[in-house]
Amino acid sequence: MVGEQCGFESFLPQYELGKSLPEQAFKTQKLREIRMKIVTLSISCVALFASVGQAQEGAKTCPNATQPVAVSVASQPMQEPQKSESKDIVATAASIEDFSTLVAAVKAADLVEVLQGKGPFTVFAPTNEAFAKLPEGTVASLLKPENKDKLVAILKYHVVSGKVMAADVVKVEKAKTVQGQEVSVKVVDGKVMIDGATVVKADVACKNGVIHVIDSVILPKDEK
Repeated sequence: MVGEQCGFESFLPQYELGKSLPEQAFKTQKLREIRMKIVTLSISCVALFASVGQAQEGAKTCPNATQPVAVSVASQPMQEPQKSESKDIVATAASIEDFSTLVAAVKAADLVEVLQGKGPFTVFAPTNEAFAKLPEGTVASLLKPENKDKLVAILKYHVVSGKVMAADVVKVEKAKTVQGQEVSVKVVDGKVMIDGATVVKADVACKNGVIHVIDSVILPKDEK
């Protein structure tokens, strides 16, 4: 029976009920009407149970059909750096759009081969927004061939010899750069400060060192 297949107990009168009555009983109008109602009711209920059975079967095959789908959207101020120790410092920076100005400066200063070397190096890398904080025209001026020495000095001031991770940076008060001068290191309100710049992303591991992202360009004392 359909009711039994769908998980219901059916109390429908069976069609054979009519056969148990005397044949002459169906000759009366009253019993003919009763029999038609029984048959109609049976057909309607069978259709109902069949549709419920199909719904149950669909629920079995698609148990998660009514499950809500959660969508999470995260907003970040800059492109997330990819930690990849298979790339050197220059290749890592070049793969991140927010370092396009820094990469252009490294190329203009002919420091690509140096930062692709064995190292290891620790680079405090300013973002494009950090360079934009400089007085108008400063970046364009630094990229000119006649200002190459000044640009080299500024970029080397952002580089420290050795691979210094964030956990080690906070243990020192000063760090000597490859430019020759020292940068100050301090923690303010839980944030690491390199001179006047804040580290906004730390420990971007590279094949020949590590990058710490900073929000401002830091300048040697004679360039301030």
